[in-house]
Amino acid sequence: MIKIYLETIILKNMKHKFVKDITQLLKKIHYYPKNFLPLHEPSFFSNEIKYLNSCIKEGFVSTAGRFVNEFEENIKKLTNSKYAVAVVNGTSALQIALKLVGVKSNDEVLVPSITFIGSVNSVIYNNAIPHFVDSEINSFGVCSKKLRKYLENNTIVKNKICYNKNTKKIIRALIVVHIFGHSAEILELKKLSKDFNIPIVEDSAEAIGSYYSKKHLGTFGKVGVLSFNGNKTITTGGGGIIITNNKSIALKAKHITTTAKLPHKWEYIFKETGYNFRMPNINAALGLAQLKKLKKILSKKRKIFRVYEDYFSEIKGIRLMREPKNCKSNYWLQTLILDKNYSKYKNLILKETNINNIGTRPCWKPLHKLSHLKKFPKMNMSIAEEIYKRVINIPSSAHLTMKNK
Repeated sequence: MIKIYLETIILKNMKHKFVKDITQLLKKIHYYPKNFLPLHEPSFFSNEIKYLNSCIKEGFVSTAGRFVNEFEENIKKLTNSKYAVAVVNGTSALQIALKLVGVKSNDEVLVPSITFIGSVNSVIYNNAIPHFVDSEINSFGVCSKKLRKYLENNTIVKNKICYNKNTKKIIRALIVVHIFGHSAEILELKKLSKDFNIPIVEDSAEAIGSYYSKKHLGTFGKVGVLSFNGNKTITTGGGGIIITNNKSIALKAKHITTTAKLPHKWEYIFKETGYNFRMPNINAALGLAQLKKLKKILSKKRKIFRVYEDYFSEIKGIRLMREPKNCKSNYWLQTLILDKNYSKYKNLILKETNINNIGTRPCWKPLHKLSHLKKFPKMNMSIAEEIYKRVINIPSSAHLTMKNK
């Protein structure tokens, strides 16, 4: 009885020490004059005010103006894309991207369960059916091997169309998400896409400035999207963009995101349903100013990663997420991965750090676990559920002031 009691006390102290060590380490690394250290907030420089003032003086603050066009041109250069169409947010960009690759009502769209809710919302907005697929443990992106085996067993391709043998519905697209700015297994997924005739839409919302084999993420599929929400690497306040090398797709994207109005000097003529999704000029002005500093921001984020990696190498049972092989990541969110036998401490770490005013967050709850999404088809989700148990995001703003050892 005494032995069991002593063992319980030892285990309790070990747990307490592990959680405390992580919290104290984060406090030790950072200078933060504010009362709270956010998970991620935008980094602003002097030129944002200059660009915004110019926009206001010119009088074009809504969906017309030179800053939208300049922003699109700069994104084209950055990503080496032929076309770019700026819209109000990343979810809207993804909604339109799915429509552009042919997603229709009652089609199925393969979408990872480990992603932000916007990815699946974009499917539902098209009256399509999300079909949840599992991730792999290194990049947290879609697992190509597991998905290939699943499709071999559950689909049939007829006349270049992939059908779900169980539901008899067409599988019209695959959303590939580059989680936290790290590349998914994009080349393997491209091969799978070709073999099963399922177009890829790249959800690169988190991946501006991230590359695989020197090719910008979002440019591997038929259509890609980026996001510029306030919590992203650079921001337009709210905004997203569709990138593609396909001229007809780009023209269609521009047309339907600007209410599908036909050209005319004075009449308002419409022949199809459009969307009022064009990015406002004032948002583009902010984004253009941010783009000028992207290189500096990315450099700072890699430095933040190195400082974190140096410090956390001292703690057993936890590691920092690294960019995959052949990938140059923007390190949007710095990410701690608990060893399997330490995953039971995740919620305690989250509680302890936030009590100490350090903004940490868990990975998103797997979407197939959400009550309103449980009804949709899915494959075995063992890795997605493991990722959720083991992952914690830690403060990642580019302007963080950190202490080197």
